[in-house]
Amino acid sequence: MDVLLWMAPLMVPLVVVVLLWSSGHTLVFYFKKCFYVAWMMALALLAIPLCVLKSGGRDVENMRIIRSLVRHVKYFLGLRFEVSGWEHLQTPGPYVVISNHQSSLDVLGLMEILPDRCTMIAKKELIYAGTVGLICWLGGIVFINRKKTSDAKSVMADAAKTMLNEQAPIIPVVFSSYSNFYLRKEKQFKSGTIRLKILPKIETKGMTSEDVASLADKSFDVMRSAFLDISGLACGNGPVRH
Repeated sequence: MDVLLWMAPLMVPLVVVVLLWSSGHTLVFYFKKCFYVAWMMALALLAIPLCVLKSGGRDVENMRIIRSLVRHVKYFLGLRFEVSGWEHLQTPGPYVVISNHQSSLDVLGLMEILPDRCTMIAKKELIYAGTVGLICWLGGIVFINRKKTSDAKSVMADAAKTMLNEQAPIIPVVFSSYSNFYLRKEKQFKSGTIRLKILPKIETKGMTSEDVASLADKSFDVMRSAFLDISGLACGNGPVRH
């Protein structure tokens, strides 16, 4: 009896999880979403002092710590990533990685494949997300104000200028559709597999600023085709958002 009384407090969280998982999908959806946010904030709280001790402050090298701490989160959410095209990331010299965007779950996939000394561009609102915002800043993430077009264009123009001046190629990364396990409007969040495909580089040698529009169109078309292929869609039922 004493043993059972001692174990009772430890069983409460397990019972709660089991009840949630066995109940309606709406409860599961909100439980997973809340858990994801809370756990990421807790991991960020742990990562902050580690990053400060390692680099002394804001440094892209801190992304190594962030990646190592975040990679296990997928298991808690019942997600698995199947990555193909690893060889395309072996490109020597600098390059620009672009990907389609579906939800905040994209972060987990990017943590699987981003190389060392690679920073990201994120919406400015993220910097106000408590510990997550602070750890993103420490990781060297560049924030843009999507509501202020001039700011967003300035950041992207600088990136494009650097890319063209150094003739850095583009490497597209495509996530398959989340619709088989994650439906935000329907409040469904089940276990699932995400196919992540790294595509061959798109060269920018010899291009100028006048070629940016055609380069964007080419990148979109290549990524859309890959998205439909790895998602098992015969036609365009889901747009690829950059």
